[in-house]
Parts: sequence; C-alpha cells; structure tokens
Amino acid sequence: MFRAAIFEYSVLLQNVNKTWSSVKSSAKNYATDATFETKPFKLHRLDVGPETRVTVTKDEARHLYTQMQTIRRIETSAGNLYKEKIVRGFCHLYSGQEACAVGMKAAMRPQDNIISAYRVHGWTYLMGVSATGTLAELTGRQKGCARGKGGSMHMYAPNFYGGNGIVGAQVPLGAGVALACKYKENGGVCLTLYGDGAANQGQVFEAYNMAKLWKLPCIFVCENNGYGMGTSAERASANIDYYTRGDVIPGIWVDGMDVLAVKSATKFAIDFVNKNGPLVMEMFTYRYSGHSMSDPGTSYRTREEIQEVRAKRDPIASFKERILETGLLNQEEVKEIDTKVRKEIDEATATAKSDKEIPMEELWTDVYSKNLEPKIRGILAFDIQHRKLNVGANEK
Repeated sequence: MFRAAIFEYSVLLQNVNKTWSSVKSSAKNYATDATFETKPFKLHRLDVGPETRVTVTKDEARHLYTQMQTIRRIETSAGNLYKEKIVRGFCHLYSGQEACAVGMKAAMRPQDNIISAYRVHGWTYLMGVSATGTLAELTGRQKGCARGKGGSMHMYAPNFYGGNGIVGAQVPLGAGVALACKYKENGGVCLTLYGDGAANQGQVFEAYNMAKLWKLPCIFVCENNGYGMGTSAERASANIDYYTRGDVIPGIWVDGMDVLAVKSATKFAIDFVNKNGPLVMEMFTYRYSGHSMSDPGTSYRTREEIQEVRAKRDPIASFKERILETGLLNQEEVKEIDTKVRKEIDEATATAKSDKEIPMEELWTDVYSKNLEPKIRGILAFDIQHRKLNVGANEK
C-alpha cells in the first residue's frame, strides 16, 4: 500500500510540479527570484490552507540548498563514524528527511521553539550548533554541544529542547514548552515533532487534549516516513491520515520532500496556532537508512523501493533541479556549495575523531541548573560535590 502511495505520488508530482518564474533580469541565468508551485495540501477542519505558490530569492535558494546538503553530509559522516566504531550506542540518521527540518526552520522566528525524538543531528546543526559541535557530540568528545555527555539522542541548543529517547515522550513536553510561550506572552510557538511510529502513543492524545483545552500555540508535527522501526504505517495504524488524528484539532498534510511546501505550511501554522490554538501537521517523507544503524532497512522493504524514492522524490536533487531550471543558481554555484560543504564536514569529522574526551571529574558537572543541595548522589550515597562548569567558550 505504501508502494502504491509512492507511485501515485510520483505521478501526481509530474502533473503538479509546474514552475512559474518571475525573473527580474532578462537573462535566465541571473534570476533574482522565482515562484514555485507546491503539491496541494490536504486539510482537516480548515477552510483555508497554506499558500501553494512560494516565491524564493536567489539568496534563500542558496541558503536552503546549503542547509540540506550540509545535513546530508553530516549524516553520511555519522554513519561512517558508527561503522568505524567511533560512534557507539544508538545512532538514527535523517537522510531523506532534510526538507522537513530545513523547511520548518526557514519559517521559524527567534522566539519559536522545537522539540523532537532522537533523529536530530540535522536539527542540532540548524539550531546553531556547528558541524563540529554536532559530530563531536556523536563521538563523545569535549567539543560536542553537550561536552560529549549526551551523544546521538540527547543534543540541545537555544530554543531546541533536544532529542528525546523515550518514544512519544517529547509530545507532552512540547505542549509544556508551548504553555511557557503562552505564559511569557512572547508570541512564540513550539514545533513538537514525532514519527508515525510514535503516533499511537496515549500521551500524544493526552497532549492534544490539553493543548486544545488551553489553546496552546503548539504545532504537532508527525514526520511520517512510512515505517515505525520495521513496521509499515499501514500495519501499525488503523488511520494513516495522521493529519486528521487530532480529532477537533485542525490538520494539514504536507509534502515533506518539498522544502518550499514545508516552509509555506509552517509559516501558515505559526500564524494559526498563535490565534486559534494547536494544529497537527503531517510531513509525508521517507528515510533512506534503517530505523537505526543496527537496522539494515531492507528486511521490511525492498531496495527497489528505496531507489525509486531516491530517483523521483529526493528533496535535495529535486530542489537543485528547480533552482537550476529557473536560473536562481547555475551549475558552477551549486558545485561551489557542494565543495565547500564537503570540505567543512570533512574537517569537522577529523576534529570529532581527534578531539579529547572530558576528564572523569566532569561527568557529574551541571547535573542541576540550580543545585539546592551541596552534594549529589554517587554509587553508594550523597557523596559527590556538585560542580557547575562554565562552558560559554565551548564549541557551539
């Protein structure tokens, strides 16, 4: 059924993917902006949805392409580091889903927040942590954004409330962040991300209910990549229209492989939740790797399926094709970006491999933001002196 949906999607995409360009220069290769048509949004309990025509400037196109390409390279490096046994424990890659994160971030404002599950290397980078800070966290080194103490699943940055390892647990936490925005009256929202595999968790619906009752500025984002671990969405959920599952909460289905569609939907959602309360967005996307690095990803789906998505729906390749076609960027400019990104990630990878681990005594620093007791519990008793470490100069 999912394969049929992919086929239907590719046919529809060929019919709808028409491009209008408003070129402010007579030469196509020197376009300053262009307008693109997105795939239609599906709406639940909404009379009006996001704009399907999105205008992008040359600088914006360069920025979006660079961010997606950087995330793809970070994930490729992370996968290689794991295979070399330099990254240990769990490691969940985001390759294939880059348009979701980059599109949402493009619409976010300084006061907006995001919380997600454990597939967050890309989000860590987007929220201000350098490629070095991200990869060094993966390798457990001191230049990591959490000094190497968080690893793959527990990364944080300003306004980014981290990757969370308990399935679905980030959803009520996201509702809490949205409550804080309402309490502070700062106009901010919280993008609360979870996957199709977590969509049936009871706490998700409890958070829906509370957010609706209190009209919280929360955008519940289901990143539907088709598979929860090794189980297809069709086998796990009686209703796979995740955007409708908020019941009385309105919802939007979004082409999660189109960075511009995601940006348009997120912009609409931010405005909506600030006025009306919560909204559910389903990002229809795909992951190229298995659920985690220990999952080859081919026992429950075919290699042909993955190759078909790569060929017809890849978010980076399709966006690249559009911006080249409209003259927002030319081949030389794209090649320059690719080369620069490759060099940056190669250097970050080398640093992440060679950097030092934190000393043993730093393992128990910053356990609390405000420690009310002088000591914290060790193996046998409250016998460890709590220390607060100034990491302001740390790699970010």
